Amino acid sequence: MFTGIVSAVGTVAKATTNGGRTLVIRAPYRGLRKGESIAVNGACLTVERVVKGGFTVHAIETTLGRTLVADWSRGHRVNLERALRASDRLGGHIVQGHVDGVATVERVHEQGDTLLLDLRVPPEVAEISVPHGSITVDGVSLTVNELPRAGIVQVALIPFTRARTTLGARQTGDRVHVEGDVLGKYVRQLCRSSQ
Repeated sequence: MFTGIVSAVGTVAKATTNGGRTLVIRAPYRGLRKGESIAVNGACLTVERVVKGGFTVHAIETTLGRTLVADWSRGHRVNLERALRASDRLGGHIVQGHVDGVATVERVHEQGDTLLLDLRVPPEVAEISVPHGSITVDGVSLTVNELPRAGIVQVALIPFTRARTTLGARQTGDRVHVEGDVLGKYVRQLCRSSQ
């Protein structure tokens, strides 16, 4: 489990396809262990090897089918978060690291010191998104600013988030991972089950 509070931005140093996709990711982490879970742009991946200055992970075909991992190559920057410990603060929201799908940035605009991103999200994410609720975008815990129209979720990036994640560089047409709020998923399922 994660919180969506990105602790580092890493860089893909190498990417190979081999019945899935193996990535070598450069990261500033110390004390990594084989088998540890790390959210890479919001996708929970397992550390296969610890290498000098980083780690390797392998994304299976299922992961490749619902994420953008297959598109990543050398130099691609990724948001990173190590798994939550029971004693950690829950600074963002409960994030599973199970990417629900890919959204497209439809609009990017400044409003004072805030960068607003309008995202066209998959229907299963749109139906559980509510104003001031939570959403994870490329592994970053964000608040839904508003729902400007059907299928669009707007998020607001504060200067801190823009400077310390990859989201500040997003442009119209970019694609990002999204994970809907787990509480919304449970409510949706309970409502469907009671019908």
